[in-house]
Amino acid sequence: MARLHLHLLSDSTGETLEMIAKAALAQFEDSDVVRHFWPMVRSRQHLDRILNEFKANPGLVLYTLVNEDIRERLEERCRSLGLKHVDALDAITEALEERLGQEAKGRPGRQHAMDEAYFARVDAIQFTIAHDDGIGWDNWEEADIVLAGVSRTSKTPTSIYLANRGYKVANIPLVVESPPPDHLFRLQHPMVVGLTTAPARLVQIRRNRLLSLNEKTETDYVDGERVKTEVGFARRMFADNGWPVIDVTRRSIEETAAAVIRLHQEREGRDRLPQTGPKPI
Repeated sequence: MARLHLHLLSDSTGETLEMIAKAALAQFEDSDVVRHFWPMVRSRQHLDRILNEFKANPGLVLYTLVNEDIRERLEERCRSLGLKHVDALDAITEALEERLGQEAKGRPGRQHAMDEAYFARVDAIQFTIAHDDGIGWDNWEEADIVLAGVSRTSKTPTSIYLANRGYKVANIPLVVESPPPDHLFRLQHPMVVGLTTAPARLVQIRRNRLLSLNEKTETDYVDGERVKTEVGFARRMFADNGWPVIDVTRRSIEETAAAVIRLHQEREGRDRLPQTGPKPI
């Protein structure tokens, strides 16, 4: 298998470019790709230093550059070196310009400007970290989303991912011997979502967790029948309270978070619908 050197070059943090590259590479199994990351390229001098690396490791160049001078310099040098080069946002930006009837601003890192949305995201992250694993239940009403599930159903990483998207998230582990606080069942503002998984898969995940901690693997925590009881307990709670449920058995963190966001958007859409007919008594 031939090795590909993939150069990712941006005049900002490069976060957008990395996500695009990651999504595209996911379509190719067993690919041998070496990624070279070059963020904050905003001068010809900086670009010229990087071009020496292009010579040493020729491959494919993906870039997001709004400065015309630096962009033209990069494209010119890539052509002279015989390197395929692709602007990752050109087609999208041109289509938006056409449909919106205005030119793109062309400012590096514009999507990362410290605007109101940025500070809201920081606030969401702080809230989520402070309300992990059942902590701070007395002010869960301030959350946008509450994730509930037995141990090792990806509650914490999913919460952090959602927080980075601007959602205030709390999460709580469901334990048979220790029922959650009644406050959980009286929440009005947050959407409570149940996370579940296949018992056999959960046993495997928990066993690997214990091994990583050098702890004994023969405990109730990984007992098959015990785990089935836990999962059943959680599922009954979800059903009794009418909470939406997401099975994370075969989902990545990103896929689980996307499903949660979709549920939240659907809920907000229903809340915005005009009320018709008689009001409930």
